[in-house]
Parts: sequence; structure tokens; C-alpha cells
Amino acid sequence: MFTGIIETLGTVEDIQKEQDNLHITINSTITNELKIDQSVAHNGICLTVVAIDENNYTVTAIKETIDKTNIGLWQKGDLINLERAMKLGDRLDGHIVQGHVDQTGTCINIQETNGSWLFTFEYNDKLNNITIEKGSITINGTSLTVVNSKRNEFSVAIIPYTYEHTNFKTFKKGTEVNLEFDVLGKYVKRIHELNQ
Repeated sequence: MFTGIIETLGTVEDIQKEQDNLHITINSTITNELKIDQSVAHNGICLTVVAIDENNYTVTAIKETIDKTNIGLWQKGDLINLERAMKLGDRLDGHIVQGHVDQTGTCINIQETNGSWLFTFEYNDKLNNITIEKGSITINGTSLTVVNSKRNEFSVAIIPYTYEHTNFKTFKKGTEVNLEFDVLGKYVKRIHELNQ
């Protein structure tokens, strides 16, 4: 369980393919605080630490993860948003995030708005995910508030701190991102579908 408050950025150091799996090595300032078998969210994808070597650690993504996220597009040198699992008893600064990416979306517009940025994303609504105005959304693991909610499109406003401390600063039109929709909204939508 995560909050969507990004702790730090990591850099992809290496990617090794083994059958259907990807072994991804990340360099990070929090590596010395990690342990093997710990869960860490990488651009919103919950992955398990399987090896640690000085400032680098390795995680493994299986085919299911590769198929549903943008992890297959990662390259050496990419900046990755990182968050360790939340501790019980801590403040929940973002929202409840599972680290289970629902689907990817595409950045279709970036607008500077005199000190902040408005990013607009499009997603395939045939997968039955929804956003609501002022609801929560997780983009590459970052907890954000939806504005301009439409059927298959929404925007988020990004403050300078978030822009500088996440990989939003690397986004451009066409960037594919990981989306995790609000867990409460998913349950309400499913209950509604079952009662029709």
C-alpha cells in the first residue's frame, strides 16, 4: 500500500530480459535503506526488490506487469518515480494507492499556466476506468487531483515542487504513463455494474 507521495527519483542503470521477465536495475539515494523482498513503487508499479549492490538494486517485472504498464518502454538512463510502502500509523498525505496499474495513458497536452503546469492525458475508456472531477488519480505513482474530467480524458495541475521532484519534468506530448484509478471509485463502479 502506498500514498502516491514520491520520495525520490531513481535512474534505470540496466535492463536484462530473461524469457518473459525483465530484470531492472535502479540507482537510487534510498538503496541503502532497502532490503531484499521489500515492495517499492516504480512509476506506480509495485515491484519487489530481489538484489542489492551498493547504490543499485534490482526488481523483476513479469509478463502481466509488462503488458499492463509502460515498463516495457523504459530505457537505460530514464528517471523513475520511487516510493516505499507506507508505514501504519503515518499520515496519509496522498490517497490510498495499491501500486497496481490499471492501464496506461498518453500525455496529449502540456500547458504552462504562470507558475504551474496543466497536463492533459487520454486513456482507453473501453477498459471501464473512470475519473471524476476533483477525484484522485495516480500518474506514474504520483497522487494527483483530477480536473476537467471527461469520458476518456482528464487533466491534472502540477505545482513547481511536484514538477521538479518527479519525472513530470521529462514528459512531452506522446509520453505514455501508468495510471492507477481511485480504488473506491473502482469498487463503486463494479457494484453498480453487478446491480444492473
